[in-house]
Amino acid sequence: MTPAEDPAATRSARLSQIAAAIVFVVVLFAPVGDDMPGAARRTAAVAAAMAVLWLTQAVPLGATSLIPLLAFPLLGIQSARDVSQSYINDSVFLYLGGFIIALGIERWGLHRRIALHVVRVVGVSPRRIVLGFALATAFLSMWISNTAAAMLMIPIAIALLHSMDELAPASGRREFSTASEPAASASDPDARKLGVALMLAVAYAASIGGMTTLVGTPTNISFRQIFATTFPDAPDVSAGQWMTSFVPLGVAMLLVMWLVLTFNLRPSPGVASLGRSFFSERLRSLGAPSPAERRMFVVFAATALLWLFRTPLSISGDPDASPLVPGWGPLMASGLRSLGVSEDAADGMVTDSTVAILMAVAMFFIPAGKPRDLDLKADARGSTRCNLMDWPTANRLPWEVLLLFGGGFALADGFAASGLSGYVGNEFANAFGGQPAWVLVLATCALLTFLTEFTSNTATCSIVLPILAPAAVRMGVDPRLMMVAAALSASCAFMLPVATPPNALVFGSGRVTVGEMARKGLTLNLIGIVLVTLAILWSYAPQAGIVANEVPEWARSTTPERR
Repeated sequence: MTPAEDPAATRSARLSQIAAAIVFVVVLFAPVGDDMPGAARRTAAVAAAMAVLWLTQAVPLGATSLIPLLAFPLLGIQSARDVSQSYINDSVFLYLGGFIIALGIERWGLHRRIALHVVRVVGVSPRRIVLGFALATAFLSMWISNTAAAMLMIPIAIALLHSMDELAPASGRREFSTASEPAASASDPDARKLGVALMLAVAYAASIGGMTTLVGTPTNISFRQIFATTFPDAPDVSAGQWMTSFVPLGVAMLLVMWLVLTFNLRPSPGVASLGRSFFSERLRSLGAPSPAERRMFVVFAATALLWLFRTPLSISGDPDASPLVPGWGPLMASGLRSLGVSEDAADGMVTDSTVAILMAVAMFFIPAGKPRDLDLKADARGSTRCNLMDWPTANRLPWEVLLLFGGGFALADGFAASGLSGYVGNEFANAFGGQPAWVLVLATCALLTFLTEFTSNTATCSIVLPILAPAAVRMGVDPRLMMVAAALSASCAFMLPVATPPNALVFGSGRVTVGEMARKGLTLNLIGIVLVTLAILWSYAPQAGIVANEVPEWARSTTPERR
């Protein structure tokens, strides 16, 4: 039944829409201090109403994201021309190009082959199977969406558990098939535990893997663009620096997750009977890699390498120290300067979005060879040749997510233009100023971790990040510390099925109850808060040249003032 056919859902949506209107009016006329600018008050009212709609999804997320295009010009906050520029920018094209590459990986089945190879190599004991699925899911979610990675791995996990049910002693066991009943048989508690661990590993690893790359999850992209907009003179946040800083965090969180999920997990007869043959048979069924798969792998690997080595990689954080690996970006900038391009312009000509769009466009030109498993209709000349990417496939882009990006970026610009970010940052600093940087980072991680259990991760970051930026400056810390903490912690929602799409997918399998997810997820939430804090202070800060309790000059000179 669709929402339009469900009277209860329709009533709930109408009530939420009315609530959003009431919140708008209340915030607009709330008796706050006279020093709050009028434009800031109007921006706060729009943001509060959008937050209600995003939280309740009373209207589609993409539709809510378009509200700034209408509200900001009508309320005198920003011109329509200025607002519209927030919806098309460098970060949006980074995500667009990255997702086209991900669609190519899915189109030719490369993701399935990678996943099966990883799981087969790791081993077939229960603990190793869980580890293999976690590693495969996390690796895929570094490059494709978390939801797509989970949707790939869940059918493989379910097939494995089905095979276990068939091969284990048939003492009253039954197969799982519905989400309304527990899937595993109560007669084999060990198989039940493995099912829970395996499904939760897929869900959690999808979120963890996405944290480690800029394109892995929308919250990272949101941070990159909001940071660049708020602090235009700040150093670039590169994909390579992000990976070298946070891949170790991902590895640590995967290890902790594996230990938490496999504690007291014992061998099951079904697993022992399967051996490696289960995964080998599925690999054999795929056949030899097709030319399209091999060429898609080259595109995928080239993209990752170009992202990783665009900027010089250094672990010291000292700008005067020799980099560990020189980047190709500075070399290209030198070439542009030799052509007469100014020094400042040359340095900013190429970004990570350039790489993403380059490889995405290249896929429309690279022949796929003779695809083995794709049913292609011949063209007018009788040819069935095709390229790695076509427009019908690319048109499957998640356009709603791109609009959600735009709405969040428009809010961030509106916060700055109206003086709201400066006002709220000032109030925040007055309340929490004087705390050491590690306390502020830890508190930010805790707040975002539990807040995003109930709210959209990307929408929450779009509202919180523009406030944290000036607040951090006024509290005397580098704004990157608190903003990165918020972006990463938004991916650490492990407790509830509604927290993330991967959580919802594994809950729908029938192998996991809400209680089981909440108990394991709470443990990982708490550990994640600590690990993210340590990763930011001990890994990211040194590489980015951050001094914790010191505000960089570029942040002082561009922090929005109250108006």
